[in-house]
Amino acid sequence: MESFPKISEYMDSAVPTLSPETQIMEAVDFLLRHQVTGAPVVDSKGKLVGIITETNLLKLLTEGVHGEPPTDATVAEFMSTDVITVPPTVDIYYVAGMFLANKFRRLPVVDDGKIVGAITRYDLLRVVRTLSEGFGQ
Repeated sequence: MESFPKISEYMDSAVPTLSPETQIMEAVDFLLRHQVTGAPVVDSKGKLVGIITETNLLKLLTEGVHGEPPTDATVAEFMSTDVITVPPTVDIYYVAGMFLANKFRRLPVVDDGKIVGAITRYDLLRVVRTLSEGFGQ
């Protein structure tokens, strides 16, 4: 019996991360520089402790003083700590279902508490293309 493709075959294994102590405006610059909508946040031992997303950072506009963002804040003050993750062995169909059921755009791929990659909606579009080529489309 043929097994379903695993996300480890399609995930990005070079995932830039931030630390909780990173200054918030550095995090904004980081996302813009890497052209990503979010990044995992890891502690000094490489353990995943949160995620910072464009949604988290939009709060800079609403929590500022007199229209100025709180530039002295850190990532820890804005990141989400309740992060849904997946192991690298999960199949792509399960992850597609997770994306359809939730608003997030990326999932950290974690093995033994440490980040080993990330899978995004965009990555799954590549899977759709690859699989359709296998059916002669």
